[in-house]
Amino acid sequence: MKKSRLVLIGNGMAGVRALEELLKIAPDLYDITVFGAEPHPNYNRILLSPVLAGEQTIEQIVLNPLGWYADQGITLHLGKTVTGIDRVKRVVIASDGQGGEVRADYDRLLIATGSTPFILPVPGKDLQGVIAYRDIADTQTMIDTATKFRHAVVIGGGLLGLEAANGLMLRGMQVTVVHLMPWLMERQLDETAGKLLQQSLEQRGLKFRMGAQTEALIPDKAGRVMAVRFKDGTEIPADLVVMAAGIRPNTALAEKAGIHCHRGIVVSDTLQTTTDPRIYAVGECAAHRGIAYGLVAPLFEQAKVCATHLAQFGIGRYTGSLTSTKLKVTGIDLFSAGDFTGGEGTEEIVLSDPYAGVYKKLVIRGDKLIGACLYGDTVDGSWYFKLLREGRSINDIRDKLMFGESNIGDVGHQGHSRAALLKDTDEVCGCNGVTKGTICKAIKDKGLFTLDEVRKHTKASASCGSCTGLVEQLLMFTAGGDYSKAPTKKAMCGCTDASHEDVRQAIRQEHLLTIDSVYRHQGWRTPNGCSSCRPAVNYYLISSWPKEAVDDPQSRYINERSHANIQKDGSYSVIPRMWGGETTSSELRRIADAVDKFKIPTVKVTGGQRIDLLGVKKEDLQAVWQDIGMPSGHAYAKALRTVKTCVGSEWCRFGTQDSTQMGKDLERAMWRMYAPHKVKFAVSGCPRNCAEAGIKDVGIIGVDSGWEMYVAGNGGIKTEVAHFFTKLKTAEEVLEYTGAFCQLYREEGWYLERTVHYVNRVGLDYVKKKILEDHEGRQALWAKLQFSLDGEPDPWFEFDKARVDTRQFSPVAEMGAL
Repeated sequence: MKKSRLVLIGNGMAGVRALEELLKIAPDLYDITVFGAEPHPNYNRILLSPVLAGEQTIEQIVLNPLGWYADQGITLHLGKTVTGIDRVKRVVIASDGQGGEVRADYDRLLIATGSTPFILPVPGKDLQGVIAYRDIADTQTMIDTATKFRHAVVIGGGLLGLEAANGLMLRGMQVTVVHLMPWLMERQLDETAGKLLQQSLEQRGLKFRMGAQTEALIPDKAGRVMAVRFKDGTEIPADLVVMAAGIRPNTALAEKAGIHCHRGIVVSDTLQTTTDPRIYAVGECAAHRGIAYGLVAPLFEQAKVCATHLAQFGIGRYTGSLTSTKLKVTGIDLFSAGDFTGGEGTEEIVLSDPYAGVYKKLVIRGDKLIGACLYGDTVDGSWYFKLLREGRSINDIRDKLMFGESNIGDVGHQGHSRAALLKDTDEVCGCNGVTKGTICKAIKDKGLFTLDEVRKHTKASASCGSCTGLVEQLLMFTAGGDYSKAPTKKAMCGCTDASHEDVRQAIRQEHLLTIDSVYRHQGWRTPNGCSSCRPAVNYYLISSWPKEAVDDPQSRYINERSHANIQKDGSYSVIPRMWGGETTSSELRRIADAVDKFKIPTVKVTGGQRIDLLGVKKEDLQAVWQDIGMPSGHAYAKALRTVKTCVGSEWCRFGTQDSTQMGKDLERAMWRMYAPHKVKFAVSGCPRNCAEAGIKDVGIIGVDSGWEMYVAGNGGIKTEVAHFFTKLKTAEEVLEYTGAFCQLYREEGWYLERTVHYVNRVGLDYVKKKILEDHEGRQALWAKLQFSLDGEPDPWFEFDKARVDTRQFSPVAEMGAL
């Protein structure tokens, strides 16, 4: 039987959730085509804030990797913007952005185009440096901007604006939040809670301009924003302006197709559009009974109902959602639900402890709880929300209502017994509508032991994450004593259940030498892997079997394939290696000549004591490197980046050891060393530590008796001070011990795991035992590293040996020959 054709416009959370629900109940009913305007698979938009803050990566917030679409037989068009819907011919027309066109016929159409950010209509809104905060591209722009500029202004003091402000602050920017209303998050908090939130955020370093009206954004001479001007005439500096002042349903495509829209795409209780019953809409773009919902829980409720009708079951009605907001704004717990503002005909019960940072307000009408606003202590939020939804009388518990569920009856203190208090029908995850019974059944039936496994099978805590603690309690409560034996391994990616350690062991034990052999041996679900696992497997192969396993350049990230850092404008940077930060007049002349010859716009001295040439055209890269004639700095690679040094005893009157020579020796010994992540060294000639050795992967500090060695420091977003490791007497010992530590990290570190996280995972005592106590083992590690690095080619001067595809540097290749 020929399948019907279903087309989904919008590859976001609501639309793809509808497909997931549909595939559960009618997996063979449709040939499905999905159009996504972004170049990414379906991801959790709620978790963009942790990505901005450096707490998670883009890969970690992907909900459905590309392999999922292939496994479900879904035709996926990424980076394609739908430009028209022909309702007569039932065809969707999309543009690829390059003049090309993609068409897809449909029998049923699901529109899930989400929302668009509201951009203040002020002069300067189109300046460079003025962005919204809605997707991965916006997030990446903010991350990149934070590395180059200082002042950020976020317009909008709602949840999104505060999360953007917090993330930018954590990345080192000075951030001011501009909010028109008198208190923050006025839709989710009352004035008292909003003021408490502001005080807490000010203590963390954020600045606020409350009640301020933006009049204009002021450009600099280059056309980039440099200041924000308010209606009172005052100005504040701004290298970046983030508009987070609200969203609007994205109805442009539907309106163009003649579909009725009013505050969104108007839909019935079956999520069908009122204009065309073949066309459905879910998510932020849909208006149901005059309401367009912006929270994830109602969107998922819509998706479930929509799926039953797409499956032709003809059951289920969406009658609207009573929403609650349980959020973490930069680590501060907030909850609100119902009519928490109160007013005439209502009563309020208030508990306020500003010193402890706790505020609770319950609003009652008659004998019913109609609203709740909690700040600082939200443990009873789900219970209050349950009382709201059920509309039960609270007369019998009124005197204990403020003190939470644990004080009702003889239950006692909640602690870890909170899970035991819940009924099987009680909802645990509001975003996904998952009950305690569903979670416990999955844990028992499927033998689940970890939070990730529970998320995978039930989706509980997989969206906003606010119920994570309760899910963990259920896991412990249900798994009982066996929970302590829960496996700690985590799958590398969605292509496999194998962990990083599983893959490494298989490569060593089975002498696997190719990526395909690893995939076959481990039973990979996706034959060709994905962008997460291929680079990791490639690294594990070449680090396990040097000179046997063949490096696959196509399994490296774009920067490593091009051997240069791509910049936001599509140009590249060139950073030649300068041993220990030392250079010569002839090298500087060659660099200066190359800058003039190739019209390179920017020359920058880096924090690692190197010279960075920024703005090099891709087709000029080969010629620039040839003219400079200096070795690669590997600034683009998961490798040894730099060895920072001070001038040491050769010049400094305080120096106790020759740090510059030691730095040069270390760098020459290990400069071609690929690793799980970037590695940085520093050598200081005395305890004054001018080279900042205390926050490097390996730091060496000169003392009267020789050298002190420090390991596993990190100067990134979250600064980590290095651990003191050992005292050494000679330069030869410094090389051996440093090389042994790096080789241990190379052999045991997981791909994209920095040394600080590797040492935290295995323990410093373990590392000391392997290197300080096992003398033969240490020498063997150092010998293995030297063997691996011997003959390792310089990618810019040994193209064939380094397997560099030079066609990519041709202007023809840039236009699509590769």
